[in-house]
Amino acid sequence: MKLLLNIIWVVFGGLVLCLGYLLAGVVACVTIVGIPFGLAAFRIGWFALWPFGRTVVDHPAAGAASAVGNVLWVIFFGWWLALGHIVTAVAQAVTIVGIPLALGNLKLVPVSLFPLGKRIVRVGGGYSSFGPDLMGPGRSSTGENLHLN
Repeated sequence: MKLLLNIIWVVFGGLVLCLGYLLAGVVACVTIVGIPFGLAAFRIGWFALWPFGRTVVDHPAAGAASAVGNVLWVIFFGWWLALGHIVTAVAQAVTIVGIPLALGNLKLVPVSLFPLGKRIVRVGGGYSSFGPDLMGPGRSSTGENLHLN
């Protein structure tokens, strides 16, 4: 079922969402200051491409820098991204076929508001193989292994 929902999602807007987030990530990475925001946009983009079967969790190694970055993100980008996902979800929920897609869009709202200090994981456990992860799967910046199960 997840595969079917993801294929329908990609056809009816997921690919466009992914490309938009990836383009925003490239633009943000042009400046050194924007690199963390660019990486966050890449992470959201990969999640927006294939959202069913994956979820967003807090990264245990996230600290104060993520909180400050999230405040800046909400002020400049997050509120309109979240609003766009909500409006799109309402439009998709008008049809019965669109209800699961609307739920997928609503799933993107929290990560579009606060993307820093988050990880995308499979619903069944374990880290996702999608998206950039600079520390590698299952590792934190301090070197200890992370277990989310």
